[in-house]
Amino acid sequence: MLVDHHCHLDFPQLAADREGILARARAAGVGVMVTISTRIRQLPTLLEIADAHPNIYCSVGTHPHNADEERGIAADEIVRLSQHPKVVAIGEAGLDYFYKKSSPEAQAEGFRTHIEAARLTGLPLEIHTRDADEDTIAILEDEHAKGAFPAILHCYTGGPKLAQRAVELGLYVSFTGVVTFKKSEALRDIAKAVPLDRLLVETDAPYLAPEPYRGKTNEPSFVAHTAAALARVKGVSEDEIAKATTDNFFRLFRKVQRPAQHSTAAA
Repeated sequence: MLVDHHCHLDFPQLAADREGILARARAAGVGVMVTISTRIRQLPTLLEIADAHPNIYCSVGTHPHNADEERGIAADEIVRLSQHPKVVAIGEAGLDYFYKKSSPEAQAEGFRTHIEAARLTGLPLEIHTRDADEDTIAILEDEHAKGAFPAILHCYTGGPKLAQRAVELGLYVSFTGVVTFKKSEALRDIAKAVPLDRLLVETDAPYLAPEPYRGKTNEPSFVAHTAAALARVKGVSEDEIAKATTDNFFRLFRKVQRPAQHSTAAA
């Protein structure tokens, strides 16, 4: 069994053939998917998708691109919305200095608010960080000093320092199809250094399709290619990487029940 803990099933590139995409995911052994929030105010759309499928869950949060747009939403409101049974994570939130679609101030404010919500709920925070390693480290260290919180550096493309510090603070590090790209040797070196019990796989679909589908619309079934690449990097079997990343997911996403057919006992 594999898990895609970060995809965007509400995005138009996937919505048009959603049932076909979900069927292909099942055929590829993807037992659970989490469709990730980019705007808190669009949570009803995600819940409609999640409520229609027993193996699909969602998060609640504001992407850093939308931080100015949803500025001022309090942690208490995020906590309230997270009480829905199908909401199993907070975010995605964080810092994106590559596109700069929202002000750094609003991004940092939102990041800290989402960390507070993760701390209060015990739900994992899906962290988006791009071209912002030092500021991300500073916020993580400052907030961790106020109390631990569960979190993932999703779609990791940063440097080794951020990954190492995140692991030291108890976070998980997740990789997408980028780790399969020919020019991603430095990223594979970082993945090799992440302990197996802190590793996750995802697609970030519809973006960042792995080889051999690079440039095409990504979908949850393709997470198998990322997992296979990580198995090669870590020097383990594909079954072992699947078991490790899936066990890590259920350890972190405590609200999600492991499907009976994929239980540890059955394995």
